[in-house]
Amino acid sequence: MAYRFQCTACGKCCYGQVPLTIDDAFRHADRFPLAMVWSPVRQGSKDFTMVAKLGAVFHLPNRKQLASLIVPTAYLPPNLPCPALGADNLCSIHADKPLRCRTMPFYPYREEQYQAELLKLQSGWACDMSDSAPIVFADKGITLRDDFDQERQALEQQHPQIQRYADYMLKYTPNLLNSLVKASLKAKAGQVVTSLSSFLTAIRHPATQSIARQQLPVLEAYQLKTANQKELADFHRHYQVSAKEMGFLAARS
Repeated sequence: MAYRFQCTACGKCCYGQVPLTIDDAFRHADRFPLAMVWSPVRQGSKDFTMVAKLGAVFHLPNRKQLASLIVPTAYLPPNLPCPALGADNLCSIHADKPLRCRTMPFYPYREEQYQAELLKLQSGWACDMSDSAPIVFADKGITLRDDFDQERQALEQQHPQIQRYADYMLKYTPNLLNSLVKASLKAKAGQVVTSLSSFLTAIRHPATQSIARQQLPVLEAYQLKTANQKELADFHRHYQVSAKEMGFLAARS
């Protein structure tokens, strides 16, 4: 079966969290409020193998394993637009937009054979899936694949840094594994959110101070955007704590 898709620039996918490559996250550190988002899957899930390849695997006491993606993310509430979405509903950084945005609607964190599951029209979205749209998936493979391959390659190349971070967090955050197990048991995919500052510290990034100085005003701005909104309390708390941590890193000599 062949699947068709054409973006109509409706802007509906430009709300909420955006998973990023490490390079994209740092390149846009002056724009996006960043976090490290962990998305665990249990052994036996069809996504387990790819998640283990791109993320990290944790060994549980019952001899089972848990895998988790660990992704630098533009950590935005679902009701807030990407800061690069213009008043005309178009991307203001189209020429330099992240790989994640270029690859949509495909998602290289999953096996290619399952990508057709993502080609379902979301309520309120205006994606063109008519016969006039180009064929993008057929015979269990992506036909227009340059962006997909580029993002997948970036994810594979950054894996050593992700693994180093996972090892660091497991060592210094004893409750992390329990939090991941609890998140994996939720009916709807659960997440564990940690700070970008912990990632910068773990990998000893040489531009830590510069990145922190770019992040600080962004996080402070999103604190204000989410203040006194009960439904956004978790996001507000993250921005608040992360701003403190980034302030410390920004001031280090």
